[in-house]
Amino acid sequence: MPNLPRCSRTWLGLAVALAVALGATLGLAQTGPGPSPLLAPPTLPSVLPSGAPLPSLPPGVQQDVLQRLLDAGATRGPPSGLPGSAPRAPVQAAPLPAFAAPAAPEEPLSAAEAFFAARLDPPVLRQFGYETFRAGPAPPPGFGALPEDYVLGPDDEVILAFRGRARQTLTLRIGRDGMLMLPDIAPVPAAGRSLKDLRAHLEGLAARDLAGSEVFLSIGQVRQMNIFVAGEVMRPGFQPLNALSTVLDALSAAGGVRKTGSLRAIRIEGPRGRRVVDLYSVIADAPGDADLSLREGDRIIVPPVGGTVAVAGDVARPAIYELPAGQSGAPLAAMLALAGGTIRQGGNRLMVQQNDGAGRRSYAELSPAQTVRRGDAVLVQPGADVVANQVRLAGHVSIPVTRAAAGGRQSQTLRGLISDRRLLRNDPYVRLGVVWRADRQTGSRGFIPFDLGRVLEGRANLALHEGDEVIVFGRADIAWLASPAVQRALRGEAPAAAIPQPGAPPPPDCAALTTLALASRASPQRFAHVKGAGFPEIGPTTCPQVMADYPDLASYLLDQTVVLTGEVRAPGPMPIVDDTGLDLLIASAGGLSDAADLRVVEFAREPPDQGGAIPLARTRLDLSSRNFAAVRLSPRDTVRIPRAFGDRDTGPVILVGEFLRPGTYDIRRGERLSEVIARAGGLTPQAYPYGAVFTRDSVRQRQQEGFARTARELETSLIQVAAGQAVAGTRGSTIDVGSAITAGRELANSLREARAAGRMVVEANPVILAARPELDVLLEPGDVIAMPKRPSEITVVGSVLNPGSLQFRSGWRASDYVRAAGGTQRFADPSRAFIVLPNGQSTAAGLSAWQQGGPPVPPGSLVVVPQDPSPYETWGFVRDLTQVLGQVSVSAAALAVIAREANR
Repeated sequence: MPNLPRCSRTWLGLAVALAVALGATLGLAQTGPGPSPLLAPPTLPSVLPSGAPLPSLPPGVQQDVLQRLLDAGATRGPPSGLPGSAPRAPVQAAPLPAFAAPAAPEEPLSAAEAFFAARLDPPVLRQFGYETFRAGPAPPPGFGALPEDYVLGPDDEVILAFRGRARQTLTLRIGRDGMLMLPDIAPVPAAGRSLKDLRAHLEGLAARDLAGSEVFLSIGQVRQMNIFVAGEVMRPGFQPLNALSTVLDALSAAGGVRKTGSLRAIRIEGPRGRRVVDLYSVIADAPGDADLSLREGDRIIVPPVGGTVAVAGDVARPAIYELPAGQSGAPLAAMLALAGGTIRQGGNRLMVQQNDGAGRRSYAELSPAQTVRRGDAVLVQPGADVVANQVRLAGHVSIPVTRAAAGGRQSQTLRGLISDRRLLRNDPYVRLGVVWRADRQTGSRGFIPFDLGRVLEGRANLALHEGDEVIVFGRADIAWLASPAVQRALRGEAPAAAIPQPGAPPPPDCAALTTLALASRASPQRFAHVKGAGFPEIGPTTCPQVMADYPDLASYLLDQTVVLTGEVRAPGPMPIVDDTGLDLLIASAGGLSDAADLRVVEFAREPPDQGGAIPLARTRLDLSSRNFAAVRLSPRDTVRIPRAFGDRDTGPVILVGEFLRPGTYDIRRGERLSEVIARAGGLTPQAYPYGAVFTRDSVRQRQQEGFARTARELETSLIQVAAGQAVAGTRGSTIDVGSAITAGRELANSLREARAAGRMVVEANPVILAARPELDVLLEPGDVIAMPKRPSEITVVGSVLNPGSLQFRSGWRASDYVRAAGGTQRFADPSRAFIVLPNGQSTAAGLSAWQQGGPPVPPGSLVVVPQDPSPYETWGFVRDLTQVLGQVSVSAAALAVIAREANR
């Protein structure tokens, strides 16, 4: 084995170590009873059988070697001669599981780290440089050509190649006496000589003693040496190293330097004398040139750590740094250089926390040339962390833009800041932008208006100052000024809390509404020009982001607003700069509508008066020449463009049923029913004009309100009865008050849920309308005329034994139809029965004996027999339910006719 090459000996030792590990792990022999337990995957030993350290291999290579050995052992049985061995089938080796490396526990704080942690804010600073050795000893480095200054010693392997007359290659080893034994040449002293010196000496000998031959020298294996490492290291003692190892290799082999040891005062003692190595010159690029070479017999001593200084804050490498060896202080600039320098080039404040003689902490500001001492903590902070020399473009932009306020001799301007139209999002509001500028003395900010359209066209400009913010608006931001939330704030109402939508980010708090409400309460007349516009409060609104970012902006914009109403495509409040032409304002509103009357445009202004009064001057302008640019506007003006008179009404009417051409018809002002019937081609032969249903929306609203009012009155009366406040004369001994109240509540609920049809009694027979024009009703937008077919049935409902529809019989009266329906029920009230005629009118049915059966009933009528109201009629809350029930019945019948005719 001594004659084997070094790499062969290493792998042979590795194989022996693996065999030993597997022999201890696989458990081929079993001495105890019972099955063999499941074994954990084997691991490599830490040393070879000879005691030398095992070369470290990557985890993947180790697993592969172990797997190969396991596979080889699984294909053979146990060796013969082992006790208890028996033949067994080959075992398929299971793949080894992959084990994740455990997370390294957090290293506890050293004494120095704990000292500075109590004096500085997190994060905790660590001592610099000690992590260099935390990875463990590095594998022996592979080397190629050695340097020419390599000093040879005993056990170094030398390869000599002779060419020429003498042709041979020799592999020799320098002996213990330092001599190199060569055939045909006297022994050559080699130990202590450099590789370059030995090569030159051998070449001279070959030229002298072996004429015509050349010699070539190379190194096969380098010698091993033991270096003693002591002091503040993890594993002090002798460390086996090769002759090429350095101080760093020796410290790594010893487990690294403890945090209680010094990195700047490591002593090397040996045959060459004593020297001090500062590792900061290697790992921190500190000044100096450290000699890291080692010789046989050198000793490395790591003394305790010297004075330390913490450097934190805005530096490239915050850490705890050791002062130079033997020094209690160092220039602050040198410590900042160790920390990689400050992040910013200038404008730093160097705060130093020091300890006085009594141990008290104090702060001081130092310059880089001053000295810091052991235990000091340096904190690098900005001298004035403010933004300077910038302007900003915000609001309705693609992305907020920041530019330099001045570069060289040229200052930034509005036109230069918005030089590219693509910086703005689509649909900007071009009549006004603002510059939010701070006063140079006090710092208070105010708004400066500008016309964005003129700036984009190159016809206006404004010089910008440092810190200016240029704000542009979108049309949606300006439309928000007419929103219900703003209208409520103008009335002084507190803004309602924003409700987030499901799945959407929370809406921004609109502080602008609060500011606006406070301003409106303080001066109610300040925003009178906007309040008087009468904008409708329709739908919820979301606070624009620009209003949330600049709370005072809404009040300022309303002060700069001109209110444009009437016949423009997008009316509303429009902020402007002073002396803006009406043509630009109309263009911002999308232009005029087709029905605008330019002869009587109303223009209102509040001219300031030195006497303290602000009169409202209202004039009428004739702008039929369309010279809108001649009208110059100022903030708080009001312009109303009226609509020209038109004969067409504001909505259609609907004809359904027995018309020759039913459908939807637009009407002109003052158009009558007969005219629309004529436009529809007249009636069909099957039409029944007497049963026509005419509904109107305004009538429907009044009827619905009447139902709700009656229900409220009925419930109020029920509460009075329940409280014992019924009027005198109540027959309490014979009436179940509880049942009566329950029935009254059910009636009130029925009235509240009843759907009014809005039916009007009209004459719809064209022949009669032609003879009597006074019966021809004027139509309104939204009217519905349903013309049914001539019916052949009479419907009987209410308190009868068999409610339903009966065939029409000429000459029959209401009493005849009631008898045909089985007669009245026990609790019916025939005296209150009534008939709903086909035209919507109601009349008494005449079922009492003295009424003689009532009038003849036309086809399509509805006979209603109500229930006896005697439990309620003695109380004051029942006045005339017959009329209300009649209206409900008329509405139900009308809706049924409309639905039936519309579905045909």
